[in-house]
Amino acid sequence: MIDESVQQVAANQIQWLTQLPWLLMLLAAFPMIAAGFRMKIYPTRAWIFLLTAGIVASLINVFSPQFVVAVVAIDLLIVIVAAIDFLLLYLSTNQGIEATRTIARTCSLGVPVPSEVTIENRTALTLIGAVRDDLPEQFKASPPEHALRLPPMGRMTAHRKLTPGRRGAFSLEKIYLRFTSPVRLWNRHLAIDAHDQLNVYPDMKQLSDYALLARTNRLSLIGVRRTRRIGQDSDFERLRDYSRDDNYRHIDWRSTARRRKLTVRQFQSDQSQRVIFLLDCGRMMTNERDGYSLLDHALNATLMMAYVALSQGDSVGMLCFSDTIHAYIPPRGGKSQMNRLIQAGFDQFPRLVESRYDQAFLYLSGHCKQRSLVVLATNVIDEVNANSVVDYLTNINGQHLPLGVLLRDREMFEAAESPDGDPLNMYRAAAAADILLWRNQVLKDLEHRGVLIVDAFPDELTAPLVNQYLEVKAKHLL
Repeated sequence: MIDESVQQVAANQIQWLTQLPWLLMLLAAFPMIAAGFRMKIYPTRAWIFLLTAGIVASLINVFSPQFVVAVVAIDLLIVIVAAIDFLLLYLSTNQGIEATRTIARTCSLGVPVPSEVTIENRTALTLIGAVRDDLPEQFKASPPEHALRLPPMGRMTAHRKLTPGRRGAFSLEKIYLRFTSPVRLWNRHLAIDAHDQLNVYPDMKQLSDYALLARTNRLSLIGVRRTRRIGQDSDFERLRDYSRDDNYRHIDWRSTARRRKLTVRQFQSDQSQRVIFLLDCGRMMTNERDGYSLLDHALNATLMMAYVALSQGDSVGMLCFSDTIHAYIPPRGGKSQMNRLIQAGFDQFPRLVESRYDQAFLYLSGHCKQRSLVVLATNVIDEVNANSVVDYLTNINGQHLPLGVLLRDREMFEAAESPDGDPLNMYRAAAAADILLWRNQVLKDLEHRGVLIVDAFPDELTAPLVNQYLEVKAKHLL
């Protein structure tokens, strides 16, 4: 009886020991994982592999109890190594890490802007992992992530280029770090605050290109025609030093001989003309072409025309609207006005709302009494908004000189021009042709009522718009 009781006790003891690996894994692994998720410390594939190996060993131990001591030793070793690795990662990354960002405050749409992220390690351990900077929506980063290896008291600077795909004001809030523990069993994710503001403006390279081509009399390369002025501005204003771009026929030889320096006569030009842009930011401008909305193309073209008008000495203003008035810049001259126009328009986006032309033209009549060239950039889609455009542009004719900028739908024109193929293409071409005939009638109605028209594809709008402005100036229509 005594032998049987001893055997029973031994059997129960062995059965309890066979469950010991399971208890060790549960008591050690899961609390670490639970605590890790609060600290944003996550197990790696290596830790999951070791945990799986311990579970498999525990299953084998159920059928072979003689290996219980070895399995317990292996599980204890895994748990101890994982716990020490966990603590080392937590203690080394809990403090002593600094991250800063260096980036310009402004950039141009579609033009890469350099960005630098500097990481400092003020701990006594080598840190290994990766760094990823904040990336606003519709931006592209090259490269998107950098490998990180920081010795004790070390510093690293990661360089990348951001390519913005949208205008507007964007905030960069965080720098994201991922650290790997010394034994590679854990990863820790940190997000360090780094607040920077990035304003993305329309691409202003076209302005510098225009200035360069204007100085060298090569504006025809970008489609700008030289318009012969009717009459000349012949009122003498002042004498000034000769520059390389001046006409030699304007040299005042008597003053040159007296001053012993080339001197030219400068004539006074008519600077009383005013140009006001009305940018439609409603649903008619939401279509996209080449990755940019119709509003993007219209804004680029109007800024180019504004630059030309300011260089001609005119005053330029802007009104952005949809179902309400978003921004208004009163007409002014001077170089600083260009910056005001850019600031007013860079964060305007098309909205899926019906444009209120009545509010826009009422606001214009209340804030602009003098005769001006009023440039409305919009699109006609249906009879409702087309009738509104025709009515309001016609009503201001007389007090102001109206100019309607209507953007074409290239897909519509391409469908009307290619009716060949299956019957579906023929129906599509017939529908497109019918819409284009209606649109052409709208344009004729505007022209018959004395409204100037610029009808162009969005990506080809700049040159026709500038040419129309130069023709207005040459014919003294204002």
